Amino acid sequence: MLHATEHADVPTAELDTALRGGPFHVALRAAIAARGLPLQRVQHHLSRHGVKVGVTSLSYWQQGARRPQRPESLRAVRALEEILHLPDESLIRLLAESAEPAAAGRPGGRSYRSLIEASDVLDRLTADLGWSLDGGLHTLGHHECVRIGARRELVSREAHHIVRAHRDGVDRFVAVHHGDPGCDPRRITVRALENCRTGRLRWDQDTGVLVAELLFGTRLRSGDTFLFRYGIEDGTAGTSREYLRRFGFPGGQYALQVRFDAAALPVRCHRFAQHSAAAPRSGRQELSVTGPHHCAHVVEPRIRPGIVGIAWDWE
Repeated sequence: MLHATEHADVPTAELDTALRGGPFHVALRAAIAARGLPLQRVQHHLSRHGVKVGVTSLSYWQQGARRPQRPESLRAVRALEEILHLPDESLIRLLAESAEPAAAGRPGGRSYRSLIEASDVLDRLTADLGWSLDGGLHTLGHHECVRIGARRELVSREAHHIVRAHRDGVDRFVAVHHGDPGCDPRRITVRALENCRTGRLRWDQDTGVLVAELLFGTRLRSGDTFLFRYGIEDGTAGTSREYLRRFGFPGGQYALQVRFDAAALPVRCHRFAQHSAAAPRSGRQELSVTGPHHCAHVVEPRIRPGIVGIAWDWE
């Protein structure tokens, strides 16, 4: 039963249009708005229907960042039709119609807000590893190389970190991988490549977030510097359109290189940045993908809070 403060009126014109033509995430967002339900209340109603879905997942669904696919998620969609007073099969139908474009690899870019919302998941995963916000380390240099495969998927990435301890006793780092929509973090592999070894792994299936403990094998003293390198083997999602990194603290240099398979070269490539969730993307700079290595790269002399990344368009 809806509370008195929750609307149960007839669908708005916007909702009517969205239910007829979709796509799924637009119709879901319009339905939730028409009922005046915050996502926490939607989650509460779902739990009363015996379905468990996180607020972050609901937010992703209504943004179009992810699609309900698992049996439990599809049960949730059917329950949402009842909770939001929608015609039977209305959302399920739109979800089925959107499956073909998603398979064809035309997902939207990941929004800054979706990264912020995933931070709740990240906080939970890192807390489970006993990892603090900055881990006692200051970044002097962070270099990443991302590889895009012949199917236009994010195959792997390699990261090289140069850090300085700002307290005694630091002996590890927790790496974060946020896979593309549709990825399966259970099948992602983490490899320690230099001056570290892999420890515990934690992941969240709905958001595609994976965290990995990298153990140094030594305890640093305050002021000590340390270099280490690790790799992530993914390849579990569909077409990739961008790679970005979010930073919470200022730091040293950041360099990002994206290498494309010769069988899947983009038609355009550009650098972008965004300094806050409320700010638009800015700092667009066209990048060429030329030469025998088929790479594009950016170098940021000093890390600033916010996101920076490379995006590309397929033919």
